[in-house]
Amino acid sequence: MVGGSASVGEQGANDMIPEKTEQNAKFIAQFLIDHKCLDVQILDVNPECSWADCFIIGTVNSTGHLSGVAHELWGELSDIGLEVSNRRKSPSGDGWTLIDCGDIVIHLMSSELREFYSLEKLWAKKITE
Repeated sequence: MVGGSASVGEQGANDMIPEKTEQNAKFIAQFLIDHKCLDVQILDVNPECSWADCFIIGTVNSTGHLSGVAHELWGELSDIGLEVSNRRKSPSGDGWTLIDCGDIVIHLMSSELREFYSLEKLWAKKITE
C-alpha cells in the first residue's frame, strides 16, 4: 500500500491479537504513513511466532528518512506506553531498522531490502481491515 491506510485485520477466534496491541499497531501504521513511509503493512504473526503478535513493515526512501522516522517513532512509542527493547542512538545505516516493542515488531526497510527479504511472504497471514 502506498499511502492512505495500512492493511490491518481479520482473524479467527482462536488466534486474535489482543485489542490493545491491535490498536497500537494501527496507530503506529498510521504514524508511518503520515511520515511518508510507503506500502505500510501490519502482519499477524500470532500464533506462528512465540515472541510477537504482529509485525509492522514500512518502506523508507533513504537512510536519512529511516533515521528521522525511527527517532520520531521512538517518542511516539513512549507516549503510548510501549517500551522499545533495542533502542540504539543511531538507527542502522544499512537500510533496515528493527524496533522491538515486545508484542509489536516494527521493520523500517529500504525498498531493495524489503524486496530481497520479502517478510510478507515469510509471514504470509497479512491482517486485512
